[in-house]
Amino acid sequence: MIEVRRGGERHRGGDADAGIGSLHAFSFGPHFDPDNLRFGALVACNEERLAPGAGFDEHPHRDTEIVTWVVEGELTHRDSTGHATTVRPGDLARLSSAGGVRHVERNDGPVPLRFVQMWLTPRDPGGEPEYEVVREVADGAPYALPRAGATLRVCRLGADGRAAVPDAARVYVHVVRGEVRLGDALLAAGDAARITDARGLELRAAAEAECLVWETGPEPVYG
Repeated sequence: MIEVRRGGERHRGGDADAGIGSLHAFSFGPHFDPDNLRFGALVACNEERLAPGAGFDEHPHRDTEIVTWVVEGELTHRDSTGHATTVRPGDLARLSSAGGVRHVERNDGPVPLRFVQMWLTPRDPGGEPEYEVVREVADGAPYALPRAGATLRVCRLGADGRAAVPDAARVYVHVVRGEVRLGDALLAAGDAARITDARGLELRAAAEAECLVWETGPEPVYG
């Protein structure tokens, strides 16, 4: 089954006066939607835009896997474990908040910043926080999150390009840029597809496109 969610249906958040624009695919913060809490381990897929000098001041997280994909601009990250990095387009950042961590995310550059941030629930709570940045992620290479039982692939498609959708219980596809066809559905930038029991599917693009494809598995249960 394929359920398409359009980018225009996303909940608008952020703070325009502070230079922050956010689009939320799931129930998030003060926006509570009991029918849209999660898809497998995935509990957030936020499109974020930060004006130069804008950002999220230090705030806490725990028991959340936070994966960030920068689309345009540069993201400055600092956290309470001592990490301080700049994440650029093509880089993938992961923060495992585990038993608790605080971090800052800012646009310290001269141009607008756009990134997609995804939150997943780990299988077990607690543990020690971790942070890493994978530079220049290869097209289609699997990036595993063992704590959440999930795998991410970045699919970059050229003209007439195709990419296989993983055969899995749950697959989440987010279109970063361009347009792709999935079955009978045409997905544009900002659109997403939630696929249950995916078998033999593929993404097809008429022109250049980029997608984030999650194989999430079942919902984690703390034990």
